[in-house]
Amino acid sequence: MFDLHRLRLLRELKHRGTLAAVAAALSYAPSSVSQQLSQLEGEVGVPLLEPVGRRVRLTEQAEILVAHTEAVLARLERAEADIAASLTDLTGTLRIASFQTAALALVPTALDRLRDAHPHLRVHVTHLEPERALPALQARDFDLVLAEEYPANPKPRPAELEQEDLFDDPLHLALSDPCDGPGADGPMAALRSLADRPWVMEPEGTTARHWAMSLCRNAGFEPDVRFESTDLLLHLRLVEQGHAAAFLPDLVWSGRTPSVTLRPLPRGQRTRRIFTVVRRGSSRHPAVLACRNALRNAVTARSRQS
Repeated sequence: MFDLHRLRLLRELKHRGTLAAVAAALSYAPSSVSQQLSQLEGEVGVPLLEPVGRRVRLTEQAEILVAHTEAVLARLERAEADIAASLTDLTGTLRIASFQTAALALVPTALDRLRDAHPHLRVHVTHLEPERALPALQARDFDLVLAEEYPANPKPRPAELEQEDLFDDPLHLALSDPCDGPGADGPMAALRSLADRPWVMEPEGTTARHWAMSLCRNAGFEPDVRFESTDLLLHLRLVEQGHAAAFLPDLVWSGRTPSVTLRPLPRGQRTRRIFTVVRRGSSRHPAVLACRNALRNAVTARSRQS
């Protein structure tokens, strides 16, 4: 029988990448993690790690073992959910990660509803972009992640994670000048007419940046990106003051009247998908069910305000 604690350490190493990262996340000494994994190798009877420069990587046999560990942990998640469901009072801590616009527009209203319905549930919220939040969810740093997916940019769907759609958030071309119109030739021509404008976009490596660059290139130009930030409120301010054009979602305004000129995007590029993600096996946990219900109510309340 393999030691579950050591199996979890091996799984942590797969998701976090280094022994030092595993040690830091779990408040262990790196030498202690290494010793535990060596003992696991003895239990299994085959090498589980192989050196790659100054780091290590999992062997084929270790990958097989991690896959089985994921299944065991998913079953334990379901057991935890069943136990929580058997209790009359929802307690404990729910750890949420959310990207900025959802954190501003949806999370506070959802927190109000959770506080009223489940006063003994402690909710911890972290502002984190999906590119970092989803791997952290797999590593069990969070229990639920609010994530986004841009048009024609589908995200990988790891078998260990379960998604649930929340709503579609409209996307717009945002300009400071109300005289900038779509023109008779439509949204693509309007976008092409901005080839010489400065732009603000999210940083390289983000899904939003990849989508925005592809949209401009499909219109026939390479955008002059002078400003980069994950802060969409900064994007909005730069557009308001005439420093840049941008692509902005409806969530930026949180139900308020837009303060800039909005133009339609080409067909097939007009909404991003907003969804929640949890680990497989935890979707039935009462805290997860309550949070997802509170978020759906927040979306409904926001749509009534618009």
